[in-house]
Amino acid sequence: MAVNTLLIELGVEELPPGALANLAFALRDGVVKGLDEAEVPHGTAHALASPRRLAVRVEALADKQPDREVEKRGPALAAAYKDDQPTKAAEGFARSCGVTVDKLIHLESDKGTWLGYRERQQGDTVETLLPAIVSAAINALPVPKNMRWGASRIEFSRPVHWLVLLYGDQVVPASLLGLESGRTTRGHRFHAPAPIELAHADDYESALENAYVLVDLERRRERIREQVLAEAEVHDAHAVIDDDLLEEVNGLVEWPVALTGSFDERFLEVPAECLISSMKANQKYFHLLDADGKLKPQFITLANIDSEDPQQVIYGNEKVIRPRLADAAFFFETDRKQTLEARRESLASVVFQRELGSLADKAARSEVVARFIAGKIGGDSQAAARAAQLAKCDLVTEMVLEFPELQGIMGTYYARHDGEPEAVAEAIHEQYLPRFASDGIPSTSTGMAIALADRLDTLTGIFGIGQRPTGATAGFVRIPAASAARLNLAVRVAGTR
Repeated sequence: MAVNTLLIELGVEELPPGALANLAFALRDGVVKGLDEAEVPHGTAHALASPRRLAVRVEALADKQPDREVEKRGPALAAAYKDDQPTKAAEGFARSCGVTVDKLIHLESDKGTWLGYRERQQGDTVETLLPAIVSAAINALPVPKNMRWGASRIEFSRPVHWLVLLYGDQVVPASLLGLESGRTTRGHRFHAPAPIELAHADDYESALENAYVLVDLERRRERIREQVLAEAEVHDAHAVIDDDLLEEVNGLVEWPVALTGSFDERFLEVPAECLISSMKANQKYFHLLDADGKLKPQFITLANIDSEDPQQVIYGNEKVIRPRLADAAFFFETDRKQTLEARRESLASVVFQRELGSLADKAARSEVVARFIAGKIGGDSQAAARAAQLAKCDLVTEMVLEFPELQGIMGTYYARHDGEPEAVAEAIHEQYLPRFASDGIPSTSTGMAIALADRLDTLTGIFGIGQRPTGATAGFVRIPAASAARLNLAVRVAGTR
């Protein structure tokens, strides 16, 4: 049995960057599943992808299924013969096997002897099996929303323009997504737009790299990381590489080139979190910190082109980010014209949960519980109650409406601006801690009280209307576990069920 490399590539228009890796892995897993179900021996399967392609490379794929010995059991021997002559049951079984009765065998079991037939079936070739396997893998992709293009009724996440299906140096004939398979791929849209003929499946990655496409997701991700760190070092800064942002940028470029731009220092008067959120969410930039951990008026962007004039690319990005940061500055200035206290009334028009009322209702309930908890853990009951009153007020600010991830953070800034006590301001941020498994927990008793009150209100409310909370609320148990508080939360939570 011979083995060779299999290459599958779908050439598409730019895929959603956030979905690229999942689609690539799903395609690989679907192909592997099909090969395994067909019992075709194979080596490691690799998921490959760039914004304009999804690909799978399978090492050491056998050229056919193994031959199999198939055994069929027919009627019991007692029913197969009468007076030493085959019965209709025996003759019918023989016909179903495509042989005469004299070619049948006897099969022994603990329940007796049976008439049977044993034959060796030739395995199908991969050329025969692959079209159905690849088609099934494509159809099973987790595409949130398909589209049609041209006059065709074919549907996929994005228009598909070419299909490569190579086994070694041979094209596997197939018709998928309205395309005939071949050996022609394409490189970078600008650096290498000409078609590329692949002589062998093993040539795929090197041929694309020569055409300015890094198709290996991990290699491209590490290339981006290395370039960002190198750029930061040149500018005597520390680059903050957020894994989610890195993954998204990895889905945006085929040939990453890191460049450093800058923005007006006057924007640093806006809280750093606002500028960072704007740079990440809107432009996919990595931000830079100085030696003291403060935000620098610089950013790193990843171009998808090795420009002959990189300064023009930098200038273009600086021009684009300027109005974005101006918007953030405007939101910050506008929000501070109204105190958090003045926004409490607006919470009445924001639904928390249909059966549990508005955010104003939730704040009122949390105020009572936070006051009680603070008293039990040696905290300031008055500060906890005030923090609960203001905790959700930043949800109706312009900044948080634009960047929801800043909830709590902006509330702290605005509370300080309004002259609220520091314990109240800090607790507004700490109410959301921990946000995830490895996140920190509230460091103040006021923050702990409001964080517990908020989660307990959610838990008891959800249970009270007959629903069950998700795992996202489970982190609240780390708060009392980390303190020496004499507060029997286990009993209190149990009592709400």
